[in-house]
Amino acid sequence: MSDSYFKDIESRMTKCVDATRADFASIRTGRATPALLDRLHVDAYGQSVPVKQVAGVSAPDTRTLIITAWDKGVVGEIKKAIEKSDLGLTPNIDGTGIRLTIPPLNEERRKDLAKVVKKKAEDGKIAVRNVRHKAHDEIKAQLKSSDITEDDNKRMQDTLQKLTDRYVKEIDALVAAKEKEIMEV
Repeated sequence: MSDSYFKDIESRMTKCVDATRADFASIRTGRATPALLDRLHVDAYGQSVPVKQVAGVSAPDTRTLIITAWDKGVVGEIKKAIEKSDLGLTPNIDGTGIRLTIPPLNEERRKDLAKVVKKKAEDGKIAVRNVRHKAHDEIKAQLKSSDITEDDNKRMQDTLQKLTDRYVKEIDALVAAKEKEIMEV
């Protein structure tokens, strides 16, 4: 019960942290990174697909992203998707590619992004706590049905709390790193 049970809980909490990490990757800092376009979907071939499925994305320097479409016909759709997105970037088309120049962030925008990071981190922590809450209820149900003893219950609750604390700390570390990256001039 305990080892495999807590491995499952750890797995679910890890997924919460990974989702938070992925959310952070899509937040634009002053630095160009292909991960900025991970959430971007393009209307191509009659359906909505991720940019990665219709083009290659590279970052030749810290201020530029180059999107190379594999099919010339989707360049216009990629441009439209970028313009409609919340990235606030202006695409420049050159042949089969699109060049995105990432402008440096002003102080106000940095503070706004820091708030977004804190909000996404809080969502991640809530997800971790929801995993804990569900596990807590499962442990209580086992105690009630006499599948485990009072001592087992106490031990399992302690382990559960330690896991929760560890994953919440991990999210806090991600926040600190992302805020540092955002505030870098």
